[in-house]
Amino acid sequence: MAAVHVVRRLREAGDWQREMDDILGTMCRKMDCQRGILFRLRELPGEGFAQSVAAYWIDPDFGGELASPTVIMQSIINSDSLLERLQEDERQGKIFSGHTRDLDGFLRADFEKQSIKSFLSVSVFAHGHLWGTLAVNDCVAEREWTDEEEATLHIIALAIGDAIERSPSEAHASEVIRRTMLQASLDAIIVIDETGSIIEFNPAAEKMFGFQRSAILGKDLLDTIVPIYYRKGYASGAEYMAGRGAPMVGQRLETVTQNAAGEIFPIELTATEMRVADRRLIFGSIRDLREKLQAEEEINRQREKLHQNEKMAAMGSLLAGVSHELNNPLAVVVAQSTLLHEFAGDPQTKVRAEKVRAAAERCGRIVKSFLSMVRLHPTEQAETDLNQVMRSALEVTAYGARSSGIIIDTDFADGPLLAMADADHITQVAANFLINSQHALAGVTGERRIKVRTFRNERGNPGFSVEDNGPGIPEAIRSRIFESYFTTKPVGVGTGIGLSISKSIVERHNGNIWFEEVVPQGARFVVQLPAIAGGIAIAGEGPARSSGLRHALIIDDEPDVAGSLSDILELMGLKSRVVASWTSAADVLTGHMPPDIVFSDLRMPGTSGIAIYRQLLAEKPALAKRFVLVTGDLIGAKAEIEALPPPQRPHILEKPFSTLDVRGILSAVADEAAADNGAHI
Repeated sequence: MAAVHVVRRLREAGDWQREMDDILGTMCRKMDCQRGILFRLRELPGEGFAQSVAAYWIDPDFGGELASPTVIMQSIINSDSLLERLQEDERQGKIFSGHTRDLDGFLRADFEKQSIKSFLSVSVFAHGHLWGTLAVNDCVAEREWTDEEEATLHIIALAIGDAIERSPSEAHASEVIRRTMLQASLDAIIVIDETGSIIEFNPAAEKMFGFQRSAILGKDLLDTIVPIYYRKGYASGAEYMAGRGAPMVGQRLETVTQNAAGEIFPIELTATEMRVADRRLIFGSIRDLREKLQAEEEINRQREKLHQNEKMAAMGSLLAGVSHELNNPLAVVVAQSTLLHEFAGDPQTKVRAEKVRAAAERCGRIVKSFLSMVRLHPTEQAETDLNQVMRSALEVTAYGARSSGIIIDTDFADGPLLAMADADHITQVAANFLINSQHALAGVTGERRIKVRTFRNERGNPGFSVEDNGPGIPEAIRSRIFESYFTTKPVGVGTGIGLSISKSIVERHNGNIWFEEVVPQGARFVVQLPAIAGGIAIAGEGPARSSGLRHALIIDDEPDVAGSLSDILELMGLKSRVVASWTSAADVLTGHMPPDIVFSDLRMPGTSGIAIYRQLLAEKPALAKRFVLVTGDLIGAKAEIEALPPPQRPHILEKPFSTLDVRGILSAVADEAAADNGAHI
């Protein structure tokens, strides 16, 4: 009856361990025993068995104790005879019973210490292995255990083993955790045995390599994910992992692998050797490095882009200063050569003066072209003559072509070829094409030629092209030539950003840019921009007329520039007064003939031209409408000028200026003055 009651309780128990102490008490009382103990046995390799108390009951009337009710006893059982007996129990399930006086060694001493007279124990099996032992003790008298008592204990031991198997045991929990980790791991997990055969392949490995687990299990690692060129000389995947002089086991390293499609890609491999029973397994954790390497490559590209931008910004600052320093003497040369041409009586002197003026103006245009290309400013589209854009780009790049013996052929469309564009940015695109063509022709023997053409297509869209007879662009890389930092040029020759920037500029203009192959060899780059709605003609200059202005005030700390401007104004009928520095409107204007127009340099020590203009706006608004800023760095000054409301922005005269430039400014100021007078009539 005791066995039936205990078995029922074990089967109904949700957690057998919670019930075990009471079950032992019920069992011992029915069997008239003073102690009942459930031992847990764990094998420690090379040491024997670790024995711990899983549950126990002691008759409170007997008054004894194991050691302390709150302390779990643990001992190492390493007696050869006991090991043999336990192993025999595992094979046959024998009952272990007897009297303490029949024991030898430490067991007898231990039993006597616990006041045990007789003992009866049986093995508890779970999951097919010896789990522990169930024992009862008589601490009152020696007794002979009956067959019924032995059968009862054996039945209860079987019920305990069954309860253990039905419960989430530690081994079961460990197995669940292991399987969950394998399934959830983001890294590919592959396990091979000592022959190199794959015995584990988790879902991440399936995704990474493209093999189904069911199809790859049992196959050799060497024949599946090891790249073909690494397989030679190895008999199996296990031998490959052991390596020759460079073992992978026990290491964390970067290498390459191969997927089901034959694609080779980089990985990080951590390989660990495991011993399971008498088997040698290798556990491999694999991480795909493609995204990491791509991210690193992108970071490097962005770092290089930032470096290039910093260099361009530094160059822009440098050229801004250089342009200011160059444009001042160039302004003097242009002005004086113009005056020399006007007043010279000798025809040869006139011709020479004109050559000096033309060369100085060309120098000024080159400085402005360089400055516009390195200055980073938003696109400002206006009616732009593409013929003039190409001429400016040719001026910037002419020296490189001329010094390399490259012939430049031009074919410009008749008349102005107008497009809505930012002249500076489109000039940069054309210059990039010309520079690329020069680089492409560097290794060409024989005649080297660049053809520059402007055109209007059948739909009326204006455009231009730059063509060379160089080696052309291989078909394999044509799809990548507009990518950032992609270049086929030697290190130090190109940055790989010219065509990318050009494409970006043209697309901002709603235009198209493309490459064309030239037969028999060469490359042609073409840009096409949207047509301007309406007419394309530009009004002519018309005959020169008087501006109606008579007195000018020139504010400039450079006496040569101020003197040259004064000479040109005098040629046009204006008397000028030159002021080297500005203090206030009252100090400069009081006691002198009121000026009809004011010219002020933008960059001066002390007060800038913008500050003078703001003061006149506040104190003498009528004079502010006839104010002209003179500057050699218009692009650098744009931010200051654009900070003013559009109706209040002053006129601009760029250095180096010619008589034509000055006449244009005088006409614009005179027209505005006439319009204001008409409005007040």
